[in-house]
Amino acid sequence: MVKAVVLGAAGGIGQPLALLLKTNPLIDELGLYDIVNTPGVAADLSHIATPAKVEGFLPPNDGLKQVLTNADIVVIPAGVPRKPGMTRDDLFKINAGIVRDLATGIAQTAPKAFVLVISNPVNSTVPIVAEVFKKHGVFDPKRLFGVTTLDVVRASTFVSEVLGDLSLSKSVTVPVVGGHSGVTIVPLLSQSSHPLPSGFAQDKYDALIKRIQFGGDEVVKAKDGAGSATLSMAYAGAEFASKVLRAVKGEKGVKAPTYVSLAADPKGAEALKKELGQELEYFSSIVELGPEGVVAISPLGSITEQEQTLIKAAVPELSTNIQTGVSFIGSSKL
Repeated sequence: MVKAVVLGAAGGIGQPLALLLKTNPLIDELGLYDIVNTPGVAADLSHIATPAKVEGFLPPNDGLKQVLTNADIVVIPAGVPRKPGMTRDDLFKINAGIVRDLATGIAQTAPKAFVLVISNPVNSTVPIVAEVFKKHGVFDPKRLFGVTTLDVVRASTFVSEVLGDLSLSKSVTVPVVGGHSGVTIVPLLSQSSHPLPSGFAQDKYDALIKRIQFGGDEVVKAKDGAGSATLSMAYAGAEFASKVLRAVKGEKGVKAPTYVSLAADPKGAEALKKELGQELEYFSSIVELGPEGVVAISPLGSITEQEQTLIKAAVPELSTNIQTGVSFIGSSKL
């Protein structure tokens, strides 16, 4: 029996994410939690003809504790969406406290669960969850993930567009490393399963990199204040959750880029840090998944001079983001 839980299940990401998880045959029980509307969302989903049992909880009557009891995997899309003109720093001021409180609930009720963090800014919210777990003595770096899958999905889609064939988008694989905001997002186009056309112009290359890094802005602008990247993020979250579950079930060779604590694989981390030329506690790289979570963190491998420049721009920003999350818990009352 596998129980999946969505914290923030009534929101713009939470509802479509819950829908996708309801259709996942690896999930037997689906618990939904939010401050409003989750019983209704659960009732709606429960009419879908798939085996997973669905139940929705609200804060009263220890709802968070109830939903987390016996949870195997917890996905956290909770928080406010980004609006036009809003930076991820602005988001942090609101979402940091939400993530802290949910992490406290997980630490107390489901400390062995795999935790997948979607709440932005991921570069800072993953360290927040880790610091809460550390304070409760339950931190396992192998079981905590920042979901960066949307950056991979965008890169695959946009490269397929460049190649003039969207039917390739499911087979195109582009490693995206670093973090999950702006310049910390580093697509390794040189390692794409489907190379860019020969003679691809520099200005087009730069535009493609920028589009992958700031794809969220494209959606926020298009929605004109009515939301952010909710549907594509839900799809990406469900895709990554499925990979974690497949690995937990024993499937070998499951790999995906994800933002993790480098303490999850000290040997892999050592090689990665040498490539980066700087100490970092968290980084998104290709991670091999297994029944206990992180099995191995891959190094960057052979990258171009242009990609080295992108990495150099990403690392200082990433370091600042990480420290922001750590400092938030250092100054918080749990």
